[in-house]
Amino acid sequence: MINGLIHAHSGLRWLLLIALIYAIYNAFSKKNNGKFEAQDKTISLVAFILSHIQLLLGLLLFVLEKRWEGFAHMKEALPRFFAVEHTLGMLIAIVLITIGYSKAKKAEKDSDKFSKISSFYLIALIIILISIPWPFRETLQGGWF
Repeated sequence: MINGLIHAHSGLRWLLLIALIYAIYNAFSKKNNGKFEAQDKTISLVAFILSHIQLLLGLLLFVLEKRWEGFAHMKEALPRFFAVEHTLGMLIAIVLITIGYSKAKKAEKDSDKFSKISSFYLIALIIILISIPWPFRETLQGGWF
């Protein structure tokens, strides 16, 4: 079961990254003179929903794999990464996505909506990219899927 959750969490990462990049591109391209339409809301909503699904899968893995035990091994790279760096980075990123989506929803001008989405989602994307255990980060034992 845990192995399946790990693969689901890792595979869903690609959908989330694609959705975030597309939402950011869409917001930047329409920021100056675009009209915020239902399609634009859907694009940002998909990234919002995927990030929260990732959060739920990640929290479930955190509990099932007892990642909090990594706090006792702060000098070791792998347990520290998953207990602190990955978890905290992803939580911050999802909070930023949530704030960006909420502020865009409440904004009155279309340019403000695109501005909120582009800035908050971009910062979240950067944090996510830093917090992923990529395979080229050899000490983290990450995989592409």
